[in-house]
Amino acid sequence: MSELSERFATHDPGERQVGEKIRCDACPVMCYIAEGRSGACDRYGNRNGRIVRLDPLVILEHAVEAGGPAVPFASEAEGWNGHLVDARPFVTAIGAGTTYPDYKPAPFIVSQEVEGVDLITVVTEGIFSYCGVKVKIDTDRHLGPETATVRAEGEAVGHVTTGEYGSQMLSLGGVSHLTGASKAEGRVTCATLLDLCNRKPVELSIEGGATVMVEAGKPPVIDGKREERMRVGCGSATIGMFASQWRGLVDEVVVVDDHITGVVSEHQAGKVLGWEDTGIKIVGRRSTPGRYFKVSKPGLGWGGTTISDPLSILGDWNARKGARPGLSLLMVSTTGEQFAYYELDENLKPIEKPFPERLQKSVRLIEENCEPALCTVLFMGGAGGSLRAGVVENPVNLTRSVHAEGVYVTCGGAPVYVWPGGGITFMVDVTRLPDNAFGYVPTPALVAPVEFTMRRDLYELLGGHAAAIRQLPDVLASGGEYLNDRKSARAPAGSPWPLLQQLGRVAPRRMLS
Repeated sequence: MSELSERFATHDPGERQVGEKIRCDACPVMCYIAEGRSGACDRYGNRNGRIVRLDPLVILEHAVEAGGPAVPFASEAEGWNGHLVDARPFVTAIGAGTTYPDYKPAPFIVSQEVEGVDLITVVTEGIFSYCGVKVKIDTDRHLGPETATVRAEGEAVGHVTTGEYGSQMLSLGGVSHLTGASKAEGRVTCATLLDLCNRKPVELSIEGGATVMVEAGKPPVIDGKREERMRVGCGSATIGMFASQWRGLVDEVVVVDDHITGVVSEHQAGKVLGWEDTGIKIVGRRSTPGRYFKVSKPGLGWGGTTISDPLSILGDWNARKGARPGLSLLMVSTTGEQFAYYELDENLKPIEKPFPERLQKSVRLIEENCEPALCTVLFMGGAGGSLRAGVVENPVNLTRSVHAEGVYVTCGGAPVYVWPGGGITFMVDVTRLPDNAFGYVPTPALVAPVEFTMRRDLYELLGGHAAAIRQLPDVLASGGEYLNDRKSARAPAGSPWPLLQQLGRVAPRRMLS
């Protein structure tokens, strides 16, 4: 029998014998776990005949100078008394355990006084079958057509969605991939989401497009090439920003871009500066003066096009509209990575010349204005019934209070964006959470930390589990049902202290009116 199958092995109920497996009820899988082993999720284990959460509960410190590595607390055996020194503590849900099964209160319902106000933070690790990630990849390079399937280890895990300004976007995960397809697809989707949320590199292949290495907070690697910078803007925007830098140095400038290629002599910026006509012709669809669509198909070349020779987007020059021998031409991409200089010969054909020193500064200026290319990963999940039931007895009260801004929602202590409309659907930047904040269960589903912070009187008004409220020192000293250990982590620089964010929010009596 394999190690994994042993975790799920069951037996007839009866009196437990010494060394017999015990059942974990922390998720729907309900593994039977032998002494010294962990369940299928690797989150819970059997230690001395007791099911414990193997990862430590993370207490987030918001000090005067935030930032720095996570530092384990000394154990009680080493004399730690549960008090944090020179820090404002916040009990996160990382390592806290779950509300599952639905009937019981959240693992920790913590009371803290802040500036004379008694605040309650309800802490739980939510099991999310309805979840995914939105991935923003800063690049002009063509990754694949919209709606193209994105694969990991050969399995479909999501799709390409609409691109944004200077970035390509992926939508990965979701319940259809996690639970609505084959077991292999669900397993790979869950593993992919988990790695992305825990800021690990993941290789993704896009049907009809590129292979991309994605890691939150790091530059993307596209078909083996590391992306260095995102574009300063489209071709038209680049013309608008830098036309004055080129005035008097060159007769014509073309900024090559897959979306909107710009031509300075025709562009409004050029006209305002008194730019003379050059008789240039662009092979593309003219949108407005100096702005051209579809000069090429999307690709990995200049400005996100397929072209390696920028002259391929030019037609014949028109002498009646200003073309003349010796006319100078700068062609540059939207990142400044590709650039070339030409002069028209006697037949009005552009001939490449050594790049002049006088134009070097303007190209460097484009590069300087390009921000570093990064991958952004946003976890997105819907907080459903079981999670909310661990907070209050009537879950809809919690939903209404969240949308009325009486309850402040965080994920591992990080601020979230809560979508309007029904339910509690939120997004969080995974780089703002402590390391390894996400887990999984093999149903398959992701496990994400969620905290709800509110005033105590509002919590009682909402029908919260008042009998389960505990003071912070008691939580730190005594732990909880599954608690194995604790550790401290510094909040990322710039992150607000959740308890301070709660002060001054909507008055409790307005929540249910």
